[in-house]
Amino acid sequence: MDERSDLDRSYRKIGLRLIPFLFVCYLFNYIDRVNVGFAKLRMLDDLGMSEVVYGLAAGIFFIGYLAFGVPSNLILQRVGARRWIAVMMVVWGVFSVGLMFVRTPIEFYVLRFLTGAAEAGFFPGIVFYLTRWFPPERHGRVMTVFMSAIPMSGVLGGPVSGWILAHFREGQGGLLDWQWLYLLQGAPTVLLGVLVWFVLSDGIETAPWLTPDERTALTDALRRGDEAQGEAPVSLRIALLEGGLWTLGLIYFCIQSGVYAINFWLPTIISASGETEPLMIGLMSAVPYAAAVVFMLLLGRSGDRRNERRWHLIVPMAVGAIGLLLAGGAPNAVGLSLFGMTLAAAGALSALPMFWPIANRYLSASTAAGGLALINSIGQIAGFLSPYMVGWIKQASGTTSLALFVLAAALLIGIALVLRATARPGMR
Repeated sequence: MDERSDLDRSYRKIGLRLIPFLFVCYLFNYIDRVNVGFAKLRMLDDLGMSEVVYGLAAGIFFIGYLAFGVPSNLILQRVGARRWIAVMMVVWGVFSVGLMFVRTPIEFYVLRFLTGAAEAGFFPGIVFYLTRWFPPERHGRVMTVFMSAIPMSGVLGGPVSGWILAHFREGQGGLLDWQWLYLLQGAPTVLLGVLVWFVLSDGIETAPWLTPDERTALTDALRRGDEAQGEAPVSLRIALLEGGLWTLGLIYFCIQSGVYAINFWLPTIISASGETEPLMIGLMSAVPYAAAVVFMLLLGRSGDRRNERRWHLIVPMAVGAIGLLLAGGAPNAVGLSLFGMTLAAAGALSALPMFWPIANRYLSASTAAGGLALINSIGQIAGFLSPYMVGWIKQASGTTSLALFVLAAALLIGIALVLRATARPGMR
């Protein structure tokens, strides 16, 4: 009992040291990634760009992300998390700020691609990093708290983005409102990247803020967790040939299809349903994300307490699909459309942290760095296809309804894949 209490205290110490800071880093990571959804409300008219140009620019980010995800995570494993995360954050922060200088579609595409390439290793790197601090039975809660930065970025980012566009509407200091948006939301990332060097440690063994006894106990607990998890695919090559990684990647792709449609098009969907004031659009867009924060935290706690992963992933995916169907069926009704998007956000976003404990159970310690990055990269293809598909359908039909129906179908396909994948003993 005393040993367990000591471990719990040590994990709380680690959690308080790492999770709040990583949460803030991921918060700005997501804001930098999706703030084009708000910049679009002014940027397209100012620069004479079309919906298709926006959809392609929003999505081309993920081509860079896909190309550099696995190499970046392997570099992180080689040079250490602190050093590589610091470099990534400074570089993508600079590129994100650079979007304020865009004047042509080509410049828009290039900077979005470079931003995606620069931050490609951040999320899978953090997932891998956290598995080297916490054993598998704690992954659900840890990932949920960390990934609640995604909906929290909407809770905070939406109103703040709306305020920036409203406050700088007439332009100040020679900059337009959307330029101020990129500047004020990208610059903090550069500062956080510098702080990474001073806040993070590469692992339990090198953390100066842990006592020798704490390091020994935590290392033993992590070793026992890895042994209990098993070494089922012993190499990345075997894991690829065996097929489980590809199935997990497809499941993640289906989840992310819904997530990125919400992230990039929620302001547009709200605007199309009748609200045109940027500040009100920002405040209304915070509602779905606030619901997602609550649902996500409750789901993560429930999953760890019951040590059950399959249905804790399937249920939010089903809720997300229902929400997209409702929103697609009521494009001109503000209340019903917002209710549908709230269900969609709560479901799809909550499915993200529920997915990773299943992936972590399948991957052994020896395959985790490359495997997690590959799964994430496959899933991030949705970041390219989903926004572009929504933009193409909207321009062709004048509405996003059909696109939302397609994305609901993707989540339902993902549920079928989860049922198939979790029939494997190592993925339950």
